[in-house]
This record gives sequence, structure tokens and C-alpha cells, in this order.
Amino acid sequence: MSNTITATNYNFPGQKTVYKGKVREVYTLDNDLLVMIATDRLSAFDVVMPRGIPYKGQILNQIATKMMKATEDIVPNWLIATPDPNVAVGHRCTPFKVEMVIRGYLSGHAAREYHAGKRLLCGVPMPEGMKENDRFPEPVITPSTKADNGEHDEDISREDILKKGIVSEEDYTQLEAYTRALFQRGTEIAARQGLILVDTKYEFGKTADGKIVLIDEIHTPDSSRYFYASGYQERQDKGKKQKQLSKEFVRQWLIENGFQGKEGQQIPEMTDAYIHSVSERYIELYEQITGETFQRANISNIETRIEKNVLDYLNTAG
Repeated sequence: MSNTITATNYNFPGQKTVYKGKVREVYTLDNDLLVMIATDRLSAFDVVMPRGIPYKGQILNQIATKMMKATEDIVPNWLIATPDPNVAVGHRCTPFKVEMVIRGYLSGHAAREYHAGKRLLCGVPMPEGMKENDRFPEPVITPSTKADNGEHDEDISREDILKKGIVSEEDYTQLEAYTRALFQRGTEIAARQGLILVDTKYEFGKTADGKIVLIDEIHTPDSSRYFYASGYQERQDKGKKQKQLSKEFVRQWLIENGFQGKEGQQIPEMTDAYIHSVSERYIELYEQITGETFQRANISNIETRIEKNVLDYLNTAG
């Protein structure tokens, strides 16, 4: 099986702290610098799967950094450089404790809630008479609280965010404006690739000087759902499933094999053949979303490659 990176244990010059998220590992250095490493870990239902997916970290990092560059004229972001295919370096920020989820269509979690009879999601009304994957009249923002590792993210309304003082009203109004602007731009970028950006989530932070910036990932298959635009309406009219570009295919496979992240459930075995198929799907996602051919990085010794590239960057940047 191809080499993957599922954990890191670096000691960079000036290193202060290390935070290990579900997929990314974040090293804080002196001078308010962050080194974010996208591992090949695969997370679904807020659970990290036991095996990594070859090239997944590279794919997520490269889509996210391309999308940040394609949106930096409308929303400032944390990114400074990408010294390695799996690495982004940027400004240290204090993250807001909410994820800004925005939905253009009734899909995924929203569709499941709707199907269960709910017509209010995060305090936002959903119109009657919709069916799964229909377009909302206007995109809706349905925030969630940012959970610690192993915990599930929870839906939360704008009112509760403000009432609980999680984010100030002034900052939250800015987050909403940035979220809508990014989703509009993301929709335009997707349309050029024959895709529909269905829903996505953004995370924001504040820099040391108090500026709100976009952090983490943007418009990746892990944080977003895409449909193929061609045939979308026909499939809706006939009540057929939409052709998706997201990691929903992993979630569906897990559900079919009796796993939804609930207590007492066992993660099904992921064979070499299945891992390879997931890797190929991620490469397809990359090429469809960016319109570019994926260039496989050398993964014969991925840990050493990353370390060398980061150290070379820090030496020249410092």
C-alpha cells in the first residue's frame, strides 16, 4: 500500500505548541507563525478512520490554498506560503468557536432534518414543499459550534451565538458577510468547472492585530458538497439521486456497513482495494474542482520530505 502520513511529531525551530485536529496538525512557532500540515487521515461522522488515504492531505491542502488565492481579493485569509504539497504556513489566529455553514440546497444534514419533519434549522426557516437536493430560494447560513476532538459539532442559531456571547454581534455580522461573499465566489468557480457548490463551511479567526481572516480549508471535498451541474434538473424532476463530488461516498459506504459514529458501532474493515478506490476518488475530486491534472508528490518518505521543505522555508523566510 502507498505510504501515507497519519501523524506527525516534528520539532521545528521556535516551536511553541502543537494542536492535532481530526485531519490537520498545527504547529505554532515564534513570530505568530503557524505551520499547518494536512495529514492523510480520513474523518467521517466526527470519527477518524483507522487508515490513511494516499495523497488525501496533498489534495486537501492544494485545493484549499488555490481557493484562498482565488478569493483573497474579497476576503482576507491567514495564508503566507505553501512550502510543501501537504503544508500551509500562515499567521497565527485566534479561531472563532463557530463554523459558518452555508447551504444553497436542501442536502445532507439539512435534508435529514427536513425529512424528520423539522422546518427550522439553526433558527432559519426552511420552506414547505421542498424535496431533497432542491435549491433554497436564497442560501441559508446554519452555523455549528466547533467541537473539540472526538466531540460532535452542534447546530446553533445566530440568536444563541450572540446571547451566549460566543461571538460579538459586530464580528458575527462580518462573518456572515464574508460567508456569503465566499459562497458566491465559490459558486462561480464551481460553475466554470460544470459543478454546483451545494453547501460548505468556513472557519475564521482573528489575527494578533484584530483582523478577521479566513482560516483552515475552503471549498475542499471534505468541507463542501458539489453536484455535477449537467443533468441536475432532470435528476431532480425524476426524483433521482444527484451525482455528487464530496466525501459523501465514504459516509454512504460506512452507513451501508453499519457505521454512523454511534456508540457501540464498529468501524468496518477498510481493505487495501477500498483504500485505493477512495484515493482515486479524491484525485478525481481534485481534478474536477480545480480543472487541473493532479501531480502526485513523491510519497516514498513523506515525513522527511515535509520536514526538509518546512525547515528550508523557515531558514529562508527567517
